[in-house]
Amino acid sequence: MVILGIDPGYAIIGYGVIDTEKTNMVLDYGAITTPKEDTMPVRLEAIEGSLKFLFDKFKPDVVAIEELFYFKNQKTVIQVAQARGVIMLACQKYCGNIFEYTPLQIKQALTGHGRAEKAQIQYMVKAILGLSSIPKPDDAADALAVAICHSQTSSVLNPNRAK
Repeated sequence: MVILGIDPGYAIIGYGVIDTEKTNMVLDYGAITTPKEDTMPVRLEAIEGSLKFLFDKFKPDVVAIEELFYFKNQKTVIQVAQARGVIMLACQKYCGNIFEYTPLQIKQALTGHGRAEKAQIQYMVKAILGLSSIPKPDDAADALAVAICHSQTSSVLNPNRAK
């Protein structure tokens, strides 16, 4: 099964693609970035186009995405929520098999402890996937963590899947 993990944002969207049929082999990881000088509609369009490219290239069976968590900055949370809406729409449009995980669930799946530090998560991503170094940028490592979380979580029912 090919899993596309996504760490949502609007300036940087981390992505990681793994194939569980090949023992969590990493197919690709990186970040979609949008220039801060672009308007929000232009940034959102760029995010959708970049995601479409990833869906066309890897044809994932499943998308695992980190749920939005509370932000102290009201402006930031609105922008991230707008981008996440575009991300969710693209995932539904191009795959339709979406699973969402909280940061706590992701940390627990990778380390067995829901309050793990970022460095612990990054180390486990490297170890589980047999990588020679911790993936960069951090957003890509986070996206791979989401994909690993899904691969290690037995989900029988997906309420988001179209009937």
